[in-house]
Amino acid sequence: MLQKNISISISRAVISGFFLLISSIVFAQQPKRVVVLSDSLPTFRGVQVMVDLVGPIQRAVSDYGQYEAAVKANFKGKYFPVIEVGYGMADHSSDAVTNNSYKSKGVYGRVGMDLNVLKNKDDDYRFYVGARYAYTNYQFDVANEAIKDPVWKDDAHVLVENNKASQHWAELVAGVDAKIWGALHLGWSLRYKRRLTHKDSEIGKSWYVPGYGLAGDTRLGATFQVIIEL
Repeated sequence: MLQKNISISISRAVISGFFLLISSIVFAQQPKRVVVLSDSLPTFRGVQVMVDLVGPIQRAVSDYGQYEAAVKANFKGKYFPVIEVGYGMADHSSDAVTNNSYKSKGVYGRVGMDLNVLKNKDDDYRFYVGARYAYTNYQFDVANEAIKDPVWKDDAHVLVENNKASQHWAELVAGVDAKIWGALHLGWSLRYKRRLTHKDSEIGKSWYVPGYGLAGDTRLGATFQVIIEL
């Protein structure tokens, strides 16, 4: 009887120990959730250097486009002040309304801030919203071959070159930044652009505004950026 009780006690101890061991292994393998508080992060966390691919593709398949690069600083994984600079150009062969042809080129710049709205500021992914102030000072040429000479009644070729114009505008931005491998990131953004002021040349408005797009009060745009995070 004593041996039976000892055997039962040992069996219970073995079973209890087995379940305790399994429980320890299971709980040990559970991923530990680490919540990174923004206050615990260093203030300055690096710089991103990026180039946009949408502008060159747009230039290759249409009458206008731009080449653009940007530098963005990272503060606490939440605040991202940014500077964007680019060179825009257009070569529009004809306009159905005015019969004009346009060529324009110019440098533009934007300054602004993005805000990472995800809770975990140390994640490999960021979703941000932001705003930009932008300005360009550019030149454009206008040609028209459909004007009749009032005396000889022949087609007269009109070419007005180096017309100067400028524009200020604002942008609202929403985008995603995703880490791909190491320092390589890819980013996407959508932009709503609103013209603030525009200084036209003496002959009127231009067809294209560098960095802004086709002339108008508002414009939608997008970027696809290759990013190196330093």
